[in-house]
Amino acid sequence: QVQLVESGGGMVQAGGSLRLSCVASGRTFSSYAMGWFRQAPGKERELVAGISGRGGATYYAESVKGRFTISRDNAKNTVYLLLNNLKTEDTAVYYCASTEGPQIRVGGPYAFWGQGTQVTVSS
Repeated sequence: QVQLVESGGGMVQAGGSLRLSCVASGRTFSSYAMGWFRQAPGKERELVAGISGRGGATYYAESVKGRFTISRDNAKNTVYLLLNNLKTEDTAVYYCASTEGPQIRVGGPYAFWGQGTQVTVSS
């Protein structure tokens, strides 16, 4: 049993920042890599950031590189995504997801998913 709960979404102006949080329960958190995905209307779901089980390795999509930062606090069973310098094209539902191993997976599989949190960036 794994439950992932995202929070921290909202509406911000372009150039602003948000921090998303995802709290996991039901598993040994540090054993699993985590990813943040987003899906905008009419677009495919995409992986925007990933982090290894202990946080030593990260991955970012080119579209967010240099603006977003993924981190985790395994003592709190929480993974974060800091979104800086937001652009209107960052508007999407953001999901956190858990792998079945400690290494980042770009193509999958991600076995468990949160319900998503809406990020809306206005101009």
